Amino acid sequence: MTTQQGDLQFVPTMGALHAGHGTVIRAASAMGPVLVSVFVNPLQFGPDEDLARYPRRLESDLALAEQWGAAALWAPSAEQIYPQGGERHPPTIQVPPGLQKHLCGAVRPGHFDGVVTVVARLLDLVRPRQLWLGEKDWQQLVILRWLVAHLALPVIVQGVATVREADGLALSSRNQYLSPDQRRMAAALPKALQAIRGDASDPLSALRGSLSDAGFDVEYVQRVDPRTLQPCGHETAISLLAAAVRCGSTRLIDHAFLMTRQPLVAIDGPAGAGKSTVTRAFAERLGLVYLDTGAMYRSVTWFVQQRGVDPSDGLAIEPLLNDLDIQLQSLPGGAQQVLVNGEDVSTAIRSPEVTASVSAVAAHRSVRQALTVQQKAMGSKGGLVAEGRDIGTAVFPDADLKVFLTATVAERARRRALDLEQRGFAVPDRADLEAQIAERDRLDSSREEAPLMQADDAIELVTDGMDIDVVIEALVRLFRDRVAEEAWPTPQR
Repeated sequence: MTTQQGDLQFVPTMGALHAGHGTVIRAASAMGPVLVSVFVNPLQFGPDEDLARYPRRLESDLALAEQWGAAALWAPSAEQIYPQGGERHPPTIQVPPGLQKHLCGAVRPGHFDGVVTVVARLLDLVRPRQLWLGEKDWQQLVILRWLVAHLALPVIVQGVATVREADGLALSSRNQYLSPDQRRMAAALPKALQAIRGDASDPLSALRGSLSDAGFDVEYVQRVDPRTLQPCGHETAISLLAAAVRCGSTRLIDHAFLMTRQPLVAIDGPAGAGKSTVTRAFAERLGLVYLDTGAMYRSVTWFVQQRGVDPSDGLAIEPLLNDLDIQLQSLPGGAQQVLVNGEDVSTAIRSPEVTASVSAVAAHRSVRQALTVQQKAMGSKGGLVAEGRDIGTAVFPDADLKVFLTATVAERARRRALDLEQRGFAVPDRADLEAQIAERDRLDSSREEAPLMQADDAIELVTDGMDIDVVIEALVRLFRDRVAEEAWPTPQR
């Protein structure tokens, strides 16, 4: 096995390793030394399932794990994992009913309780930095993310996109049960799922019919929300279409993601929380378009000041909006150019004068309505991440991920002072900066039109003590909880 430096990465398996495991191990090895476990867990097999005949080939697994870059392979005995004879008793952890009421949980009672019980035990013994899992069994991935959060374990869960054969069949240890004729037949499962993605009328009935026509014994066909695992329809922008079938005596599962639009992320928060910097980098990391709504409001404010209009005079500002053309253009390296009527104002809109007046300008209903219309149009097809103060509440209430990014007033004042110094502006006294930020929070939160507030379904992320890279990693994990790699692959860097 290989010797590496870095945090321990963990890939739990039941053995019979295949190229899908290899992809997971290689991805994990890029982050540090990888421990692969091989343990056929009796708690996750039902009375009539294939525990006795489940493939076991430890010598081959050892060679493959080493070939794929694992630092070590661990094959514990049942006595090591369950020293109190737990393999002969009910699981010690129960998954919430909502997470296993549908899909495989409905037809394999007790299965996921057995999965979380063994993984909790493995994590307690291994203590890895990151836990690596395939997305093939999406329900299991969601449930294990729940487990880590439920136990407040200091481990990061990483999902890896489903690995498929050339004909589309998802790799699985159970595929070796298939006879040659059954193996050819099995390819009809992924083909049916992919074909049905274009059928928006009734995908469930269409898929069930297609699978039955192919000769499968259909166990279930369901469409669920990828995060809650609850049944949904076309109103959910990104949904999971999943199926389980019998091909001969072999049980096969697979899924496809249905998308009525591309992913949409809304990041709100108070002034000075670092939204622009973080959102720009996050968008570039995931191949999303960055929509800087704050720059749009700053552009209006700059334009108002250039025309000599009082920022508090909404009636005087309203007609100016008819002559205003704002363009946002991405530049190499993640930077953004802001044009107002063709003039580059990228630096000018960050001046203290604009900063001091932007809340007053943004509070006018005419300004917010005009820019909200533009922003909604920009986001209608998705594929973007937007930041501001009402993105998740007023502009994109249907965003797939909503984050309320914030920091204490003292931390935001420190960051603002550093930003002003780097841009060559005079830096006010720290107490004055804190007072300005607190007053801006008050104005933003109390304005009549679209006040600053955290959406009910937004996740608060307090960034005090976190550098940009740590914040971006946290956002990526939240995104991946909702949007699979298979649905929206991370661009290669």
